[in-house]
Amino acid sequence: MPNNMAIRNTREAQHRKLTMADIRAAAERYKNWGRWGADDIIMPCQSGTQWDGLGHIFYEDRMWNGYDCRNVTSSGAQKAGIEKKTRNKMVGRGVLLDVPRALGEQWLPDGFVVTNELLDYTAQKLKVDVRRGDYLIVRTGHLEQKLADENWDGYAGGDAPGLAFETLDWLYRKEVAAIVTDTWGVEVRPNETDEASQPRHWIAIPIMGLTVGEIFNLAELAEDCAGDGRYEFMFVAPALPITGAVGSPVNPLAIK
Repeated sequence: MPNNMAIRNTREAQHRKLTMADIRAAAERYKNWGRWGADDIIMPCQSGTQWDGLGHIFYEDRMWNGYDCRNVTSSGAQKAGIEKKTRNKMVGRGVLLDVPRALGEQWLPDGFVVTNELLDYTAQKLKVDVRRGDYLIVRTGHLEQKLADENWDGYAGGDAPGLAFETLDWLYRKEVAAIVTDTWGVEVRPNETDEASQPRHWIAIPIMGLTVGEIFNLAELAEDCAGDGRYEFMFVAPALPITGAVGSPVNPLAIK
């Protein structure tokens, strides 16, 4: 049973078309053209359900693998472009840690910190193991709450439940292939420090080389997993091979 986890943020994603009507006037200059057509103009690559590429965040003047951040220019990422992610196809064992369900809640409140201890508790409660190479998906319910409220205020960059900074050590020990959540930025907001914005990103992407997935719609998957008691599945979420991009929209599936 496939569960689609994609959502599109329509306030940011702008899908524009170049249609026959748009080009007819200009085409008067090219009367020898024997055909007509239409094209699309692509949306911003991180405007909805998406992967952060390894060229997305820098630590001081360095990006992942020690590359100089100047490898990323207006012409695209010369190193660590998202197209490199297509080599491993982004397919593997997926594991859902449904934190609010483990706590008997519908969703987690803004500012709720998901700690190492809580990740362990959730895995034990849901009777699932997190293994090396897994695509780990952590549900907070934040996106579902916004959909229920019909109000996106604060979703992008505002207060939100999320992973504690300490969970970087937990994920490193588990050797997961990627971390995914239903929030805008994975980590808890307000951040646990005033010294940096999104400090977890500074470590996860440029230093650990950890693939990060954001804005995944997990409602259907969570219900399905709760229904059969199975929180593991085949996870399929290939990035688009957009050369030099630092992120990619994605249409992820969980298949049981």
